[in-house]
Amino acid sequence: MRILVVSQYFWPENFRINDLVTEFCDRGHEVTVLTGSPNYPSGEVFPEFRSNPGAYAKFGGASVVRVPMFPRGSGGLRLMVNYASFAFGATVFGAWRLRGQAFDVIFVFEPSPITVGLPAAFLRYLKGAPLAFWVLDLWPETLEAIGVVRSRTFLKAVGHLVTFIYNRCDLILAQSKSFIPQIRRYCGREKAVEYFPSWSDAEFDFSTVVPADEVPSADGMFSIMFAGNVGDAQDFPAILDAAEHLKDDRGIRWLIVGDGRASEWVRSEVTRRGLEHCFLLLGRYPVERMPSFFRHADALLVSLKDEPIFAMTIPGKLQSYLAAGIPVLAMLNGEGAEIVDGAGAGLSCPAGDGVALAAAVRKMAGMDIEGRQRMGRRGRAVSEQEFDRGALISRLLSWLENLSTVGKRHGEFDR
Repeated sequence: MRILVVSQYFWPENFRINDLVTEFCDRGHEVTVLTGSPNYPSGEVFPEFRSNPGAYAKFGGASVVRVPMFPRGSGGLRLMVNYASFAFGATVFGAWRLRGQAFDVIFVFEPSPITVGLPAAFLRYLKGAPLAFWVLDLWPETLEAIGVVRSRTFLKAVGHLVTFIYNRCDLILAQSKSFIPQIRRYCGREKAVEYFPSWSDAEFDFSTVVPADEVPSADGMFSIMFAGNVGDAQDFPAILDAAEHLKDDRGIRWLIVGDGRASEWVRSEVTRRGLEHCFLLLGRYPVERMPSFFRHADALLVSLKDEPIFAMTIPGKLQSYLAAGIPVLAMLNGEGAEIVDGAGAGLSCPAGDGVALAAAVRKMAGMDIEGRQRMGRRGRAVSEQEFDRGALISRLLSWLENLSTVGKRHGEFDR
């Protein structure tokens, strides 16, 4: 198949779409990626890209078409401009740069924002190709949950935009089962909506992995590691509350691998609360380095704010945590916590409850090593059963091939 991937985020940024494109190419498909300039999560265009953009026009076997856009910067207004500029650039410049190229199917990666669907919908019309849309973040619910938008009028307008985009898709993929009824609120009942979760974005063979030098050695310490975006949705106020409750226990430390829009605030809070000795901010590293950092972890922490929308979400990092075979500490409500509890892969506590998280940390730290290892093995087992990378991508390609075949057979997308 000739697959056009539309994504605001792409390599050298670290997102699962990189892995998906690699697999598409490895399985013999012809892939073109329409994206922007890499600037996530720092908010500034990567210096290495700015100095030599031509080096980023190919990703393995895929061609990469980049359009101009404003970087994220800092603050809500800059973020909105970033979203709008990619939607505009991918619609206008993307259509021009893809002129004369035909595609069998268009695939959209949507962790946020929903506006990535606008250029995709236009290209669906222009290219006469069916459109599959992978929803990893629900709008407008997420905007409201993290406080980016409070205006009811604006949220209602975003809801109309979501309806417009969803109704121009031929297949909508939901990252959790709980997303499906929410998606159906914005599109007709006849619309095809399927459950399609994420998989681990790293492979773990700890027998060959050397522990990361960036993490100070600390024999006998119980190390809790958080890996990923440091943002509003991850509820670092509650995580810091838990750390503050435990700061006098010199046998427990917190390792934060990643950065994001809340990083500076977290850094200032660590100092204000006197947590420098136990709460280490290690910065962002490529996904390929994650196994070396996980070697230091006795438990892996996943958290989301106490909001209804996040109870429907399976955090993207959860699949990687399970695949690592390390017990999980989940400060979550809903579907994510149910996966951890159902598998016996760790301990969960209610979202937003730092005191309960501190209690869960104490409980896990007090377990014997064999008990924690059993949790890790159960997590790896559910990862292999429910979130196997090869099986999931095969399922996706089957859907895409069916879309392409049905569209051609019925002449539905002919121009």
